[in-house]
Amino acid sequence: MLKEETKEIFEYQQKEEVQYDAEKEEKNKHKLSLWKRIIIVLLILFILGLSTMGFLLYGPYSGFRDWLITTAMTTLSHQYFATWFYSDETIQDVLANNRIVEPDQDTNANLINFEQKLTYENEYEEQVLTKDPEHEDYKIIDIEGPGYYGYLVAIYNPKKLNICYTERLGVAGQFLVTMAKDNNAQLAINGGGFYDPNYSSAGGIPQGTVIHNGEVVYERRYTRTGGLIGFDKDGKLILTSNTSSKAALDMGIQEAVTFGPFLIVNGESSAVLGNGGWGTAPRTAIGQREDGIVLLLVLNGRTIKYPGADMDDLIEIMENYGAINAANLDGGTSTALVVDGELINDPVDGDGRHQTRQIATGIYLAQ
Repeated sequence: MLKEETKEIFEYQQKEEVQYDAEKEEKNKHKLSLWKRIIIVLLILFILGLSTMGFLLYGPYSGFRDWLITTAMTTLSHQYFATWFYSDETIQDVLANNRIVEPDQDTNANLINFEQKLTYENEYEEQVLTKDPEHEDYKIIDIEGPGYYGYLVAIYNPKKLNICYTERLGVAGQFLVTMAKDNNAQLAINGGGFYDPNYSSAGGIPQGTVIHNGEVVYERRYTRTGGLIGFDKDGKLILTSNTSSKAALDMGIQEAVTFGPFLIVNGESSAVLGNGGWGTAPRTAIGQREDGIVLLLVLNGRTIKYPGADMDDLIEIMENYGAINAANLDGGTSTALVVDGELINDPVDGDGRHQTRQIATGIYLAQ
């Protein structure tokens, strides 16, 4: 009897072991099958990603290609995003077809009349002409559009606008916050461009001519778009492609930096071919209305939701707010707006870090 029971127990244990082995094998097969499916899905996604990227880079639609090349080639430090994928010939062809054609004229100061308007033609007029009771000299207006947001500052007394520059001019730049505090500024924006050899300069060498208090503080040959951006003794914005110091002083320019392109000259807007050749990025611009009010524009960018603005955006904003003369200033990581000694915009550098950089010049509103 005992032998039979033992035999039954042994046979039962064998069946259990066989069943366990079968279940284990089935689980292993299921795991292997799951991993196979995951690998297949990943391979499909990888192939789709490559196909999509190839289509965007080299397909019949040129919009992405033009945006990539023009944006990369104007960041200076990240041009490899374009040179990785395209030949020099392709890059030059795209840049030639995406550029700004500026009006072939200098500003006519006689078009500026400082008489205050008493009626509003549209919502933009009302925003500019309705002053902030807390600030006599300026008003900050929030700006937002497709791909950008930032600030438009209306300056009611342009005679108080001055150029500031790094105390180590020609050697190293300074942060705009420092320059604004050193000059006891109500507010300040970044100014002209600066020489950036190998995309690693300290920001101390301005492009073109810099004038302060009617004296030339720096002069360097300038051959890019735009030119001299300055103010005469009456607070009228002067835009001229002639960047020589003698010509500037002969025109009575008291404060000036150099950059471009010019966006509007004597009421005539620049023609934008393609995307203008500047891509999208944080932007700074300056303009003046017929009534003499100066417009300082600072737009954030380089985030997923807000990649930035292009030249068309700057022209449209300046046109909306009544500028008859306007120019693009240095942008990207240089873009900055300082109010009462504090940086109030959100600068982003080419690596996505939320920080500004040292620059050569700025434009500030004196007390």
